Amino acid sequence: MLKQNLQFKLSQKLSPQQIQLMKLIQLPTLAFEQRLLEEMNENPALESGKEEDDLYEKDEFDNNEDYDDYEGGESIETDDINIDEYLSNDDTPDYKLQTNNYSEEEERENPFASPVSFHQDLINQLNTFILDDIDRDIAEFLVGSIDDMGYIRRSVQDIVDDMAFTQGIYTDEANVERMLHVIHELEPSGVGARNLQECLLLQLKHKTPNQDIALAMDIIENQFEAFTKKHYDKLLQKYGISQEQLKKTIHEIEKLNPKPGGSFTGNNKVTENIVPDFAIRINDGELELSLNGRNAPSLHVSKDYQEMMQTYKESRDKSNSQKEAVQFIKQKLDSAKWFIDAIKQRQETLFVTMNAIMHFQQEYFLDGEETSLKPMILKDIADMVGLDISTVSRVANSKYVDTPYGTKLIKEFFSEAMKNDQGEDVSTLEIKKILQNVIEEEDKHKPLPDDQLADILKEKGYPIARRTIAKYREQLDIPVARMRKKI
Repeated sequence: MLKQNLQFKLSQKLSPQQIQLMKLIQLPTLAFEQRLLEEMNENPALESGKEEDDLYEKDEFDNNEDYDDYEGGESIETDDINIDEYLSNDDTPDYKLQTNNYSEEEERENPFASPVSFHQDLINQLNTFILDDIDRDIAEFLVGSIDDMGYIRRSVQDIVDDMAFTQGIYTDEANVERMLHVIHELEPSGVGARNLQECLLLQLKHKTPNQDIALAMDIIENQFEAFTKKHYDKLLQKYGISQEQLKKTIHEIEKLNPKPGGSFTGNNKVTENIVPDFAIRINDGELELSLNGRNAPSLHVSKDYQEMMQTYKESRDKSNSQKEAVQFIKQKLDSAKWFIDAIKQRQETLFVTMNAIMHFQQEYFLDGEETSLKPMILKDIADMVGLDISTVSRVANSKYVDTPYGTKLIKEFFSEAMKNDQGEDVSTLEIKKILQNVIEEEDKHKPLPDDQLADILKEKGYPIARRTIAKYREQLDIPVARMRKKI
């Protein structure tokens, strides 16, 4: 049985403008510039540059019509379009007059080299060897199997099978091993190793032989596990040497490179340049915040498109083709105005959010001491600026600020609170910094285990459990006491 009934339901729906704004807010400066270029390529009604006679009023950004009417493919009655709304006057909008709080960012030409890739450099070296066609094919396949760190992390049997299936090269393990020795002659030394032990041995073999090198090779080849676990007493007993001699030998090993491919200067991996989105300066004891000027582009609506609207307005006989054209023009003009408005809102959101963070952490930005950082969570800033927590998160997660103490990722200023022995809230960042300082000052001959570290921090006024010390130590990428031991 079919029934008809009415049901009221309250639901939240984000407008396309809101979605666009949220996406823009989370973009750092470089990504924002790329997004701006994409929008200008897609929308010919949006132009950049400063043209005094081609400006829109701020009030014209406010449009109560639904964007879906224009993007959804529905027909628009051209008689209902108020053409005057799309014709500009000579007034300069206030958003183009906001020169305060923006840093001057000059366009700089960055020279880019055209480096030879890591693998191409190995091939070039391989060309200096006299090899027959089969051996060369095997050697080039081995070079292609080397990862960016300089290792071949596949078994010889897998390589033999892969060459047969993918290259039609039929060989055996003996030939691959023979060509592997050729690869091991290439620079940087250690390249083509199948594990760390072999990598270190290859580098030691390339060094000028002496007593320390010979002992180092013996230790790596026969006592590798004892060395990696820093069982120095076992090594002293095994080789019957003095502590000073073992120290010199270990020093030789520590000079080796465990990632030979990673240090290749010609490696053409894309290097990501960090462009600070904000800058904080201290002027007469006061903090000054500025937003990177590249986040405040000068945009306006195309004069040509406005003139098309004027032509349509003055036309007495409006053909169907003209009506279709004005619908298209209206859509592009609306899109351009909304994008300009979204950029303005993005600028305001970024600035007020970072301004709140700067004042919340004022003590840190004035003296640069990480122990001055206060406990701060997203909700603290969201409440200060009246924004949603998700908006503050979008600002903090991928943005950088240039401070007198270096360029910092904004999200690093956020931390949870813990109680000290006075019952005061202190930042976990402060505790981690103190823990790091204690470890740096410890006697490396007798590193402090986690329980002793917990006791020391407790004496300093931070009652923290041993397991919490272990967690913070791991977050700081500090190994356990035994691995910090030095002879």
